[in-house]
Amino acid sequence: MTTTEPLVLRTDRADGLTTLTLNRPSQFNSLSKDMLTAIQAELDAIAASETVRVVVIAGAGKAFCAGHDLKEMRGNHSKEFMQALFKQCGKLMLTITQMPQPVIARVHGIATAAGCQLVSMCDLAVAADVAKFAVSGINVGLFCSTPAVGLARNLGRKAALEMLLTGEFIDAMEARAKGLVNRVVPADALDAEIERLAGNILGKSAVAIRMGKGMFYKQLEMGLTEAYDYASEVMACNMMSEDAGEGIDAFMQKRKPEYKGC
Repeated sequence: MTTTEPLVLRTDRADGLTTLTLNRPSQFNSLSKDMLTAIQAELDAIAASETVRVVVIAGAGKAFCAGHDLKEMRGNHSKEFMQALFKQCGKLMLTITQMPQPVIARVHGIATAAGCQLVSMCDLAVAADVAKFAVSGINVGLFCSTPAVGLARNLGRKAALEMLLTGEFIDAMEARAKGLVNRVVPADALDAEIERLAGNILGKSAVAIRMGKGMFYKQLEMGLTEAYDYASEVMACNMMSEDAGEGIDAFMQKRKPEYKGC
């Protein structure tokens, strides 16, 4: 008998940190239809969880994610399949921004095409210094239109278009300078840096983090006046929370806050 490894490995910690590891290492964790379905199921379950506070998305093997599964795409060469696949991928990317928990990309190797898109749509990203990034569809006659959505919201227009029009790789330090990732560390320090970043967030009020993430993405789509009106209302509601009261009292009393976290 042979056993099939799950496409996504989930590890939960008691402190509220959950890691999802893309698990198609021999295919460089390419986003097949089944892989997208598996990731979506995990994210939907996490979004509804009251115990998961921070999510890390990682990749097994040498690559973080090499994008869509080109072999599957060529084997299902119909417009209907392509429309359904890209709609499914778009839903996954939106889920990351819409779920209440911050999502951190752990990028240890290459992230290309939809894999680079995945990095861009995660709330935060930490990369090893050996990681490389590209939206390389143009090299095979395919403009990376859906990855362009996330890329254009992370990088400046000219930087994003240069990547999209040339398909050239950028290294981790350039990705950081252009705004695609937050931090770059040596490969052997990647997990420690993820731990520091996640631990910092875990130490904050879950109420404030949840409200703040939702506010951040929603205000991006608004005009300036509407954004300030909306942000003011969210901040007033946040100020009325028990956690905000505790946090301010603890600050004034020079002690560590004890948040309720619900």
